Amino acid sequence: MSRSSLAADLRALGVRAGDTVMVHASMRRVGGRAEDLVGALDAAVGRSGTWMMNVGPTADPAGFDAATTPADPDIGVLAEVFRTTPGAVVSDHPEGRFGARGRDAAAITTDVPWHDYYGPGSPLERLVQRGGTVLRLGADPDTVTLYHYAEYLADLPHKIRVTRFPLVRSATGEPRRRRVDCLDDSTGIAPWDDGDYFAHITLAYLAAGRARVGTVGDATAEWFDAADAVDFARAWMETHLRPS
Repeated sequence: MSRSSLAADLRALGVRAGDTVMVHASMRRVGGRAEDLVGALDAAVGRSGTWMMNVGPTADPAGFDAATTPADPDIGVLAEVFRTTPGAVVSDHPEGRFGARGRDAAAITTDVPWHDYYGPGSPLERLVQRGGTVLRLGADPDTVTLYHYAEYLADLPHKIRVTRFPLVRSATGEPRRRRVDCLDDSTGIAPWDDGDYFAHITLAYLAAGRARVGTVGDATAEWFDAADAVDFARAWMETHLRPS
């Protein structure tokens, strides 16, 4: 699996220079090296394009540090390679941490709202506003971070909210707890008894034929419009999560 072959697969799927793309990828399913996929995505969107990832933080007993805290290993190998590859711009939020590469990387990842970091003003909203897309490469069906933005838009009563106190290093290096208020992005914004509802949304969306499907490396690739996915997810939530 080479960088050039992966870039060719991405172009065959439809990714073009100037695109803004959010990526979820399983390197185990794609095959090859994460470094080559980073290079292939850079080549596919070109200098005029941008691609982004949710990188998340790991639990650091010394406190979250925007510059040095590694990506969440649960997101996959690609996230940390992406974060540490020169040219990546990574947000400084300890809970809603995104990275981006390309022309609009700084515009997408800076000044993230401290509270409700997946909602209005978030990198997810900025992806939608730029006419962006979502690219899933062998990712599990519950892996679409963009649905968290749809949770904020869904017209539902009594959404579940949580308060967290992540440990964050100050400018002097001293760790301290900081309060973050947001919708519950761990277990869901409303009661749901049938597993992770994100997976149900993805499977319904794909079944509706609204994604372009192909192959990148050895992985099944699904590429779709971010705004369309948000509208679909919001409607699904309003139908299935509304109290009876």
